[in-house]
Amino acid sequence: MFVWTKTIVLVLAVAGFALAQSLPDSTKVQSLPDSSKVKDVAFSNLYVSIEGGEKYPFGDLVDAVNNTFYAGLGIRYTYWEDFDGIVLFQYAYFEPHGKIPRINGVHEASGKLGLDYRWRLISPIAFGAGFLCNWTRADYEGDKEDFDFGHDPGATLTDNETEFGWFARLNLPVFTLNNYRAGLNVLWEQVWTLPERSNMLSVGLYVERRIW
Repeated sequence: MFVWTKTIVLVLAVAGFALAQSLPDSTKVQSLPDSSKVKDVAFSNLYVSIEGGEKYPFGDLVDAVNNTFYAGLGIRYTYWEDFDGIVLFQYAYFEPHGKIPRINGVHEASGKLGLDYRWRLISPIAFGAGFLCNWTRADYEGDKEDFDFGHDPGATLTDNETEFGWFARLNLPVFTLNNYRAGLNVLWEQVWTLPERSNMLSVGLYVERRIW
């Protein structure tokens, strides 16, 4: 409950600030463009970013691992009018919740591919969604052959594991200066693990630079 309260308060505060900055432009009446004069805007803009924040496990993961920090790189590019393509790479190291014999933690590398939608009414705030691929490997002691894959917690992670899923995110730009922008990313991800899905919430700050 505390995680949700802290996240909601932070998101509302940042969203209010970002929306206040966008009001002068969003109140202008915009006419629909002539379809015959619409230009191809794909890849007309390219941005790179660095990001850092915290990941919060939900569901069964709460009993398995603790909250942890993450770091990542991002690429954003113009895909279509009001849509941006996004490519995200993130790394996190999870420590187990409680003592697990011979397993010190879990490395996670995550790749995400999706789209951001910039609704003009509340621009520059953007909503995004897409697909993800997570690679995980246990940080363990000894030989993996000594683990009982049927009973030892985390044993399957000693031989690498790759899972797919989906994500949704809220992008809240707060500060813009020339070719630089900083803001807050709130991302919900669901990994299609079995027998239960795995869910996590990420909240992080990013700094972005425009390349062209």
